[in-house]
Amino acid sequence: MKLYEFNPDDAYRFAREQNIHVLLRGDELRFQHCPYCGGGPSHHDKNTFAINLVNGSFNCKRSSCGRTGNMITLHRDFGFSLGEGIDSYYDRESRYRRFKRPAEKIESKPAAVAYMESRGISRRITELYEITTKEGEDNILVFPFPDEQESIWFIKYRNITYQKGDSGSKEWCERDRKPILFGMNHCNFENRTLVMTEGQIDSLSCAEAGIENAVSVPLGKNGFTWVPYCWNFLNRFNELIIFGDLEGDQITLLKDMTTRFRGRIKSVRKEDYKGCKDANEILQKYGPEAVRAAVANAEPIKVRRLTNLKDVQRVDLSKLEKISTGIHALDNLIGGFYFGQLIALTGPRGDGKSTLASQFAAFALGQGLPVYVYSGEMNNSIVRAWIDEQLTGKDYMIYNANANIYEITKEMFDCLQKWDKYKYCWMFDDLWTEDQDETGEESDSEEAEKDIVLETLEEAIISNGIKFAVIDNLMTAMDFSANTDLNQAQSVFVKRLSRLAKKYNVIIVLVAHPRKSGLLKTLTNDDVAGSSNITNLCDMVITYSRPKDEETDADRIMTVLKDRNAGHTDYDGFPLYFEAASRRISSNKDFSWKFGWEPDTVPVDDDDEIPFL
Repeated sequence: MKLYEFNPDDAYRFAREQNIHVLLRGDELRFQHCPYCGGGPSHHDKNTFAINLVNGSFNCKRSSCGRTGNMITLHRDFGFSLGEGIDSYYDRESRYRRFKRPAEKIESKPAAVAYMESRGISRRITELYEITTKEGEDNILVFPFPDEQESIWFIKYRNITYQKGDSGSKEWCERDRKPILFGMNHCNFENRTLVMTEGQIDSLSCAEAGIENAVSVPLGKNGFTWVPYCWNFLNRFNELIIFGDLEGDQITLLKDMTTRFRGRIKSVRKEDYKGCKDANEILQKYGPEAVRAAVANAEPIKVRRLTNLKDVQRVDLSKLEKISTGIHALDNLIGGFYFGQLIALTGPRGDGKSTLASQFAAFALGQGLPVYVYSGEMNNSIVRAWIDEQLTGKDYMIYNANANIYEITKEMFDCLQKWDKYKYCWMFDDLWTEDQDETGEESDSEEAEKDIVLETLEEAIISNGIKFAVIDNLMTAMDFSANTDLNQAQSVFVKRLSRLAKKYNVIIVLVAHPRKSGLLKTLTNDDVAGSSNITNLCDMVITYSRPKDEETDADRIMTVLKDRNAGHTDYDGFPLYFEAASRRISSNKDFSWKFGWEPDTVPVDDDDEIPFL
């Protein structure tokens, strides 16, 4: 078949579909905001994204975004159609593949219509959203998830006869499909308000009540893997109303979406639930008027930095959410890393702080946390090699006598690559360049001097759900001019880092060098190089160094100089051991731990047919 040839009309059509204002500058079509980064969550930079009208290439000039590609890239990232036949050709290598749309609208079968009517939802809404049942299984309800271009990327099932105690699941979804929001194809983008529910039937209840732009999340209240794929969709709205389930005294989705949506957020008032759990129960008990009133009366969430002492939640350390550090002696002392902590990791240069930090990241990844890693001293390829070796372990490596090193076998590397958690490790792009103004020259504006590492981290937290971050190290991560006071710049940077940790409930490990490399036992909080505010602002200070005592067999010594949460410190330190082959660090000489990627992998099903037709 004939491959795609660029047509400038496609660039204008893409802008229209994304609802982004454009202007023509020479051979470039400038977009008012970047469809990928939106200009950044804080600065909202404009006109940084452009498509070349000669060859169809594009780029974003924001250094923290820096997206480049062509119209085929936009097709793959946004589902932008390049024409019949061409789309399917370029979709062959996509990680997620669309289901083939039938020529006719999907028929809502009688069993689906009857069940939805029993939930207060009319035949009209059921048919409009193409709700049906599986062929030959009238008890299995099917929810297709089309995007704005009517391409189906995700399908969810519900057993409507399921009873507690039955075998199997009440709800499930198609494996290895791109998670997106339900109801995206029915949104009116001239209405800049989006209503978000936890379940598909709740969003249909809003539609039944005549509410526009009602969507639901695909994977429940705790599943946010859909955010990167719907990031541009979310940015087309300036107001989000959360209509989650009322569980106890909390409304689901509300807390998580406040860190993922950059516009105004409202929440349905608890009294407007009228003792019900969700929108569908309100619809059934009190009718569509009560659902409309709940949305109309939604109130903005509190944004003022003021609260009453009696409203401050008391802290029970035993119930705070935390993760294992992977170092048994450290976990026994401090109980693990608590979310919302900024942790300073210090020690003499060359003693392995970066190795320990990468192992912390590997253990966070193994516990299911999305991870962000910045390394200012090593390129990303080296950092990845270290993390790969720590995730793999010596048992799954072979010795290369010629190079005198251990290497990961191809079979194990392929197995690691297929690990479902592996794709949630994100790294600061070490090929970024300084922001430039419209002339292509470096800008000397205040915006060009922002802390690009922190900006990228915050954007990653919002769009990718980052929960654990490594900043290695303080001096290379900061972006400051030559005439800026170093101590002041450090204080500002660490303060911003501390605020990010607490605002988004993220664990952040900051690597900082000490002023001197004397005996480890003599190091104190004041020995961290730079401003004294570094350790003042950190919740925990850990040192890591080679032992000075010749009588010990330890490879390293770790001390805890500060623990703001529980006050547990160890100035004398405890021994750690290092396995060079795997770069693993242990307090008990056991390096054989597993992360969960080792069992047999599930084969990928690449059948593109819609399974219920």
